[in-house]
Parts: sequence; C-alpha cells; structure tokens
Amino acid sequence: MQWPVLAELPEDDRRRVLQAARRRRYARHEVIFHEGDPGDTLHLIAQGRVAVAVATPMGDTTTLTVLGAGQFFGELALVGNQPVRTATVTALEPTETLALRQQQFDELRRDHPTIDRFLVAVLAEQVKRLSTQLLEALFVDAETRVLRRLLDLAQEYGEGLPGTTIPLTQEDIATMAGTTRPTTNRVLRVAEAAGAIRTARGKSEILDPSILIRWAK
Repeated sequence: MQWPVLAELPEDDRRRVLQAARRRRYARHEVIFHEGDPGDTLHLIAQGRVAVAVATPMGDTTTLTVLGAGQFFGELALVGNQPVRTATVTALEPTETLALRQQQFDELRRDHPTIDRFLVAVLAEQVKRLSTQLLEALFVDAETRVLRRLLDLAQEYGEGLPGTTIPLTQEDIATMAGTTRPTTNRVLRVAEAAGAIRTARGKSEILDPSILIRWAK
C-alpha cells in the first residue's frame, strides 16, 4: 500500500513511520472515534473507506467527506497538547488502518528530524483540502457542487468508470456538497434523465461520467 503523504520521506524514514504504526481493523458502521474525543492517533487507511462527519449547531450531522485507501485522517493528533477530535469518523465498510500515536511520532521526530517532512506533508494536504472546500462554498453554485461530489465519489469507489456504484444516500451527498436534499434530488433527477446516472434507494450508479464532467466544469 502506498500513501502519497509519505512520498517526500527517504526510504528509511518511510519504513520507520510504518514500523511504528499499529494495524487496526474496524467493522462496517463501526465508529473509529467521536467528535470531541481526545485525539492521540493519526490513521493511514490501508483498505476500506470511512466517512468524516461533524455535528451542526442545529444538532444535525453533516458528512464532510469520504476517504479511502491511501488517504489519512486524525492528523491534528500529531500536533499540540491534548488535541481533541474535530469530527466523527465511521467505517463505511470493513476497514483497516495503520495507526500512529503522537508519542511514537514525537520519538521518531526526535531521533530522525527528517521525518518532520511527513508532518508538513500531512498538514499541507489538509490545508489544500479545506481551501478547496471553502472556495467551492463561496464561489460555486450548489448544483455544480453536487455534480463534483458525485465525480469525487465515483473516483473513490470505481476510479470514475461507468458502472461505478456509490453506496451513499442523497442526504449524504447533499451534506458533502453543502446543500439541501431537495436541491440534490433535483440535480440527480436531471442527471438521470440525461442518462448520466441511475438512482436507487441509498445508492447511485454512474452510467456516463462524461456528462457529469461536462456539467461540473
């Protein structure tokens, strides 16, 4: 398994990081940690997928993103004193991670200072992800955001190929796009009428991604 955030490290340092991590397995729908929990572990996803969600001021739950193999979560556990989880992460399917505790990482950094490149890469990737989401929220209309989330999910679940099934509800897609379920439903109906997707209860199948790509520009 390859993790892009480890790519900047020399081979010896990559090996040290992976050797320090501990393999953990989670069942489908198992909560890995809750928003507000103490955070002391970064997770590198080896297989499976997780949903990252937060509570809104109104008491609802909003799904921010879906992450899969090669990605990571819990990065704030590696910085600061007594960090707190800022989101709830749940396994969407049987999932396996490599978990790196803050104490172990601090020891690696002390003995091998070049490992700081890993921390920089992790934080830079998260800043990039959040910046993209903020720019979309400010300058991209809701309909286009829905289409882009569909394309992101199609890439995650099937490399964007026709026939890819996205096993998420319209409510999940709506919260990821930062819009309402009625808006999402309307966009999906138009896409279905155009032959781009096929919807069913709790899932959507990608039929012609080229249509979505053209509309999402």
